[in-house]
Amino acid sequence: MRIRAVLNRGGGTLSTMDLNTVSARLTEVFTQAGHTIDVTAVEGKAIADAIRHSCERSEVVLVGGGDGTVSLAASMIAGTDKILAILPAGTMNLFARSLAIPLDIDTAITALAEGRVRRVDMACVNGRPFVHQFSIGMHPQLIHLRSRIPFRGRLGKLLASAQAALATFRNPHNLDVALTFGDAELLTSTSGIGITNNLFGEGHLPYAEKPDGGVLGIYITRAEDRWDLLAFFINMALGRWRENNKVEIHEAHEVHLKILSAGKRFRSAIDGELFPLERDYHIELWPKALQVLVPAE
Repeated sequence: MRIRAVLNRGGGTLSTMDLNTVSARLTEVFTQAGHTIDVTAVEGKAIADAIRHSCERSEVVLVGGGDGTVSLAASMIAGTDKILAILPAGTMNLFARSLAIPLDIDTAITALAEGRVRRVDMACVNGRPFVHQFSIGMHPQLIHLRSRIPFRGRLGKLLASAQAALATFRNPHNLDVALTFGDAELLTSTSGIGITNNLFGEGHLPYAEKPDGGVLGIYITRAEDRWDLLAFFINMALGRWRENNKVEIHEAHEVHLKILSAGKRFRSAIDGELFPLERDYHIELWPKALQVLVPAE
């Protein structure tokens, strides 16, 4: 296969690594496996142009970075005959976990070079594709607070996330919303809603175990006070979703979400990136819209 690799210099893991060594290792392993590969490393602000350029010139686009970088690449590749390969180099690497890609960089390189192509689902909110989650409420609030804390590298981001989570716990923002999915209509006040590309698995970080499961997951936080919120955070960290009475879970193929609360302080998040809050959202699943390179069975 013809492969162009784009490494995000600002990726959580890559920001602390020698990228010349990573590039050399990619070239060596993929060439030995019979592929042709070109590797480039760019700063975060240039990542979109680099990925777009690679899509035009190769069969496979390999991106090294976190979930934001992966989501950006997937949005350009979805629905085409191109193939996305992921070198997990972010903080959480949630979509890579869904695809069972090893989190160790060197192990991932070997697994991908000997991998196979698989079709998986994507989702879309108001025309913007995503691979993991669209959220309102607590999650965007946490991301916003974390962005104001200086940090470097993966460990620094984890510590900043813990600080932001504590601040969110002290002052959660509630939203009044209207949800329509299938035959259900729901009016509710909540501190957070996540709509996910397939349902999260149990007993681990929040990522889907079946990336081609064919459903949207709808997670509505039912925390009414700080102690409820603390219980929610603990259960979420332990991967307890079905046993978590602070979360209401639904499945759908299409969701309409209307924001009833006023105020400009609220935001939304798509695969960990912040966006202004809109009043109306239409979220739909794109079954098997993305071709990805995964480890061989």
